[in-house]
This record gives sequence, C-alpha cells and structure tokens, in this order.
Amino acid sequence: MAAEFTEYEYVAAGTVDVSQLEPLDKETTRIMRDEMSTGSKLTIFYYVFIFMIPILNWHASGFMFSRMWGGMTYTWFVTGIVAMAMAFIIAYVHTSLYEKRLHKYQGSTGTPSTHSEGRNIG
Repeated sequence: MAAEFTEYEYVAAGTVDVSQLEPLDKETTRIMRDEMSTGSKLTIFYYVFIFMIPILNWHASGFMFSRMWGGMTYTWFVTGIVAMAMAFIIAYVHTSLYEKRLHKYQGSTGTPSTHSEGRNIG
C-alpha cells in the first residue's frame, strides 16, 4: 500500500520526531489558528443546542413530548431532523469561512498559495 505513494516519500509510523520538524510558514499558521477558532465556536454552538434538548425535556416536558404528525414527538423532531439540518448548516458555514480565509490570505500575499495548488477555489 505504501508503494502506491509516488509523490511523497513514505515515512513509517513512529519514526518522525515532531520536535525536529521545521515550523509552519506564517500563512499556514494563521489559517490553522483561524480554523481552530472557527471550529471551536461552531462546536460550542452545536453542543449548546444538543445540551438544550434534555433541558427542554425537563422544563417543558408537556410541549416536548406532545405528538406531531405521524406520532413523532417534538423531542424526536429536534433530535433527528433539526440536529441533522444544523450539522449541514455548520458544515456549510465552516467551509464558506475557510474559503473566504484562503482568498483573504492569498490576496494579502499577492501570490497564489503553494498549499492549495491542487484545488481550484471559486
């Protein structure tokens, strides 16, 4: 399987000392830092939503356990349908912000990034 990689030199697992790697360039460092910030905020947003469901079940049990169409309760609707829609929306927001960030950093350096050569943005 490793022989399939002709573009990169194969390095066996456990043979790289991370402390001896060269530091990342400034552009990559900024992108990674912003990615961590965006990912953390979206994760907190989703966890607040998920954590809200048992709280609503406890404090608004009359509404949350009432039946919608097909016998589905509001709890199941929020857990199954709304949570899935939120996952898609969060993924879209994350991807959109990432691509805007790439355009911003590529525009600030005036040259296309060498890290995204294989990807056509826009």
